[in-house]
Amino acid sequence: MNGPASGTHPVRTEQDVVLARQQVRKLAVACGLRLVDQTKLVTAASELARNTVIYGGGGDMDWETLEDGVRKGLRLVFRDEGPGISDMKLAMTDGWTSGGGLGLGLTGARRLVDEFSLESAPGSGTRVTICKWT
Repeated sequence: MNGPASGTHPVRTEQDVVLARQQVRKLAVACGLRLVDQTKLVTAASELARNTVIYGGGGDMDWETLEDGVRKGLRLVFRDEGPGISDMKLAMTDGWTSGGGLGLGLTGARRLVDEFSLESAPGSGTRVTICKWT
């Protein structure tokens, strides 16, 4: 990996979800993530991309490779201009689902990564940031 890099991938259709997953897998390999960590990150990204399409009406996945001393990482930001999350506490409750998806929900995605942040409000869209480190 030649230094940090970044980009944006549209997440507006089911096909975009598949392509985002493939992009994340390539980036995770390039970062040097172990196979188990690649799988965790791709699974979390798949769930969040699907949420972006289904609940957010589509949006974007921003990605950025990171270097922190000897560690390398990958940060993903899923953002949409959808209706937002009206009950953040409920959305972050283990086992809660509004249907569809992999059944992981936001809490499942959070458990699969090293860093997780969620910003959302009714009427102002949603932004979920995740990061996985080597």
